[in-house]
Amino acid sequence: MRGWADRALLEAGWCAVAAGAVGIVLHFGAWQRRWLVVVASGASYLMIGAVVGLVLFLIARRWRSAAVAGVLAAATLWTLVPAFVPEGRATSGTQLTVMQSNLLFGGADPVAVVRAVRENRIDVLTVDELTDQAIERLTIAGIQEDLPYHYTEPTPTGGGGTGIYSRYPLRDTTKYVGFILNNVSATMDHPERGPITVFALHPVPPLAFKAWTAEMRRVREILDARTGPAIVGADFNATRDHAAYRDLLRGRFASAADQTGAGLLPTFPNDRGWGPVIGIDHILLAEATAEKIHTLTVPGSDHRAVLAQVRFH
Repeated sequence: MRGWADRALLEAGWCAVAAGAVGIVLHFGAWQRRWLVVVASGASYLMIGAVVGLVLFLIARRWRSAAVAGVLAAATLWTLVPAFVPEGRATSGTQLTVMQSNLLFGGADPVAVVRAVRENRIDVLTVDELTDQAIERLTIAGIQEDLPYHYTEPTPTGGGGTGIYSRYPLRDTTKYVGFILNNVSATMDHPERGPITVFALHPVPPLAFKAWTAEMRRVREILDARTGPAIVGADFNATRDHAAYRDLLRGRFASAADQTGAGLLPTFPNDRGWGPVIGIDHILLAEATAEKIHTLTVPGSDHRAVLAQVRFH
């Protein structure tokens, strides 16, 4: 009976370790095939298999197998643990609260969006999949009472529209070329901090692999060219397991989720009983530090909104 149990533990352990190894490879690879990029979205979950395998080998007292699993488990922890550890950088500058929300073809509940803005005292709202009708519904719901300034590039239907709503005046509005969906920015004039650039970005999903790859490179170029304090609210259609997303963080910009130790912060899909499971909605910051971050459900959307309280240096 003991021998049967040991064999079962050994087989289960090697299956778990194999999954962990695949996850590590997917995480670190800059893949050029669509299906590999799509699968890499959940590489962090696969990596956990290395830790599971190590535990199973230790229970079975298979020390050599445990040593192999231990190497992979160490790589997993080295990769994942930093996302759960707050940076702990204290700041005392201007405070803003930012919200990023994908409206699912404009169908998200506008009253819920405005309620979230009001209850959380949002200063900057970035929205994706903004339609003409969604703008009308948000206006009727009273968004301009809290965020009177806006720059919107909607579409009549579909998911191509994008917009920025702000408590403070906006100027120097820009719609960027080189994207299938609308990607925009504006300069917000804050009465204390001065000009802050706000980006609302939405690259296409990696199912359109060549376009997604090109658009993520274009995002990197846009962010690298910007100086001064900035906020990015985006549905990047990318998780922290994608090299193309991590490349965005190699310059001045930092992830608000990483700064607060929020972990994987899943946001999609939020319209399934088993979701959300992956984090593709992000807030990035330059010359600022996030103090708090959380997500919330917006009825009618398949994404959870992301809210971050930040301070500018």
